[in-house]
Amino acid sequence: MSDDQDDTDPQAHISVGNYKRAVKRVDDGNRLCNDLMNCLHERARIEKSYATQLTEWAKRWRQLVEKGPQYGTVERAWFALMTEAEKVSDLHMEVKAALTGEDLEKVKNWQKDAYHKQMIGGFKETKEAEDGFRKAQKPWAKKLKEVDVMKKAYHNACKEEKTATSRENSSKLENNNPEAQKKLQEKVEKCQQEVQKTQERYSKALEELDKVTPQYMENMEQVFEQWQQFEDKRLRFFRELLLGVKQHLDLSPNHKYSTVYHTLEDTLQAADAQEDLRWFRSNHGPGMPMNWPQFEEWSMDLNRTLSRRETMRKHTDGVTLTGISQTTEQTSKASSSSSAGTVEKTAADRSDEEAGNPFASANANGNPFEDEPSSAEVCVPVRALYDYDGQEQDELTFKAGDQLMKMGEEDEQGWCKGRLSDGTVGLYPANYVEDLE
Repeated sequence: MSDDQDDTDPQAHISVGNYKRAVKRVDDGNRLCNDLMNCLHERARIEKSYATQLTEWAKRWRQLVEKGPQYGTVERAWFALMTEAEKVSDLHMEVKAALTGEDLEKVKNWQKDAYHKQMIGGFKETKEAEDGFRKAQKPWAKKLKEVDVMKKAYHNACKEEKTATSRENSSKLENNNPEAQKKLQEKVEKCQQEVQKTQERYSKALEELDKVTPQYMENMEQVFEQWQQFEDKRLRFFRELLLGVKQHLDLSPNHKYSTVYHTLEDTLQAADAQEDLRWFRSNHGPGMPMNWPQFEEWSMDLNRTLSRRETMRKHTDGVTLTGISQTTEQTSKASSSSSAGTVEKTAADRSDEEAGNPFASANANGNPFEDEPSSAEVCVPVRALYDYDGQEQDELTFKAGDQLMKMGEEDEQGWCKGRLSDGTVGLYPANYVEDLE
């Protein structure tokens, strides 16, 4: 059927060229392959975007929880949410890889095998379909053309006969001369003979068309069935391909996916408030190791230690810390390791320790610093959280926001060795800075 014919037109199926839609379906199949590949491309981009967002979310919140005050089994349960996101992100990246790899390649290869481009443009299959239908329809179309010619001649003869009869009747009413009426009568008779002759030719042409119609229908059916089978292959391929896509998108049967949530549930169920309270008691409460003050002989090192403690007291007694550049990231967090003997503190915490807090760090009364760090020297960039004015010659002075290099690990009294941007090397309180890495 041609493009401008209505499917509901009863004459459409016997019109010349009524195979056009069947031919166009071949080109449509190739276009649908391209549409399917574009569809898979877009879904793959969505899968990748979702996976990336999950990863970024997990990374951000893992850092926030690590820096926050949560601890123990509940902290591990919280971390389990981030682990779930990371694992699910990996699975969705696998989905993306399957869509852009296996599924997309299947469509591309099938399209390449099914549709062959011609040098002059178009596809070989389209031309074969067009030629097949035209060849099957050609004999019948020739007879149909003869029928149309005979029909037109017959209708013209009928029109002439009617006109001649009308003129003859008018002449009789007007009482024209007998000679004129005779001529009109002869014209009517001649037209009637022409009607009879064209009617016979028209009827004969229809009979001949009827004779070739069965063969025409058989030939057209054969060609049509050939391209039905061609389309059947495409439809079946699309169905199988989409089922394969479904298997890639559906993560529920994937054992790795179910394992993620089994692990998550196990970790969440393992959260134990009593266990966390016991841990806190043994690390930050009455159960923690005590280092009670003992009598010490005076020495130069002890004098320096007391001087540094007075310095810390001077910065914390006033309650106000100047030059604070951030708020959310300055929150300190207790170490979750049960073997750790020290806890990161704010200046106010150290003031409480000096006041004799029995639940302070067990190493609070040890040497606040050493001339040389005992651990292997490291160089880590850090940023000052508060202003600090050095009270000893070997102490650094800096402002909140300044960057410096930490050159060693924190000692038992919370002091570190560092280097300013101008090259000055000295000591500073570790809780006055934060790592940049």
